[in-house]
Amino acid sequence: MEDLMKIDLYELLNISIKAEEKEIKKAYRKKALSCHPDKNPDNPKAAELFQQLSRALEVLTDKAARAAYDKVLNARKAAQIRHRELDSKRKKLKEDLEAREKAAQEYDEKHSAANLQKEIERLRQEGSKLLEEEKERLHQEILKEKSGGNSSHNVMPRLKVKWKSHKSDETNGGYNQENLGKLFAKYGKVLCLVSSKKSGSAILEFSSPAAAQHAFETEKGYSKNPLTLSWICGQPEYPSNSRFTSPHNVKGPAPEPSKDSALTSRDYESLVLMKLRQAEERKKLIEQMMEEED
Repeated sequence: MEDLMKIDLYELLNISIKAEEKEIKKAYRKKALSCHPDKNPDNPKAAELFQQLSRALEVLTDKAARAAYDKVLNARKAAQIRHRELDSKRKKLKEDLEAREKAAQEYDEKHSAANLQKEIERLRQEGSKLLEEEKERLHQEILKEKSGGNSSHNVMPRLKVKWKSHKSDETNGGYNQENLGKLFAKYGKVLCLVSSKKSGSAILEFSSPAAAQHAFETEKGYSKNPLTLSWICGQPEYPSNSRFTSPHNVKGPAPEPSKDSALTSRDYESLVLMKLRQAEERKKLIEQMMEEED
């Protein structure tokens, strides 16, 4: 009977759900005659189909059994309709969700691509400045070598800065990495600055001897706790009290590189890697000098 509940008996007999008893019997005889096992000895499913037809006749010709069966059939069809509607809604929701996700993805990709292009342009501009600085530095070194300059020109100019500070003073005499950087940045580009947190000393490395010389001659620090500056290496040969003429002695940012200068992606990558490596090496060396002095 469980298998019979899964079968549409009306469909099995090819009749409508409102068929009367005479129509049911007539449909049964016609169908049973065509699928009788005696007439279909080579069909193994003939006997099973004949049994289903017999049960269909039995159920549909009994009023109570037919009424019970109709309730089950109607409930099953209603469930199928609900499932189809639900599947349709789910499909629509899925399509809407996929459309929104696609639109959001396209927006994110477009926005990210714009940001990436902006950052690339910024890096190229910074790389151009770095390249111009390196070209100028190389040009100056070549000129010094041709003029017989000594080996002191080949090292980066470094200054030692000292001030009064007690070990118990948490402010380190009023100086720290940040305000020292601001004090000396106005003389030129500071490549590296390492300050002791309690000993009242720091080491600075400038990008040019001119900038270091200008800072050495000019910077006094705060009046309540003045700074004392001394050379470590890279001091220019001209007298310390001279006011030399140099493009690096002018306060303010370095001039913009020429628009005609070209920077390929390979030049830029090599330059950036070199600058990062040199900066890290200088910082380690200066930190080591500070530790040895302490």
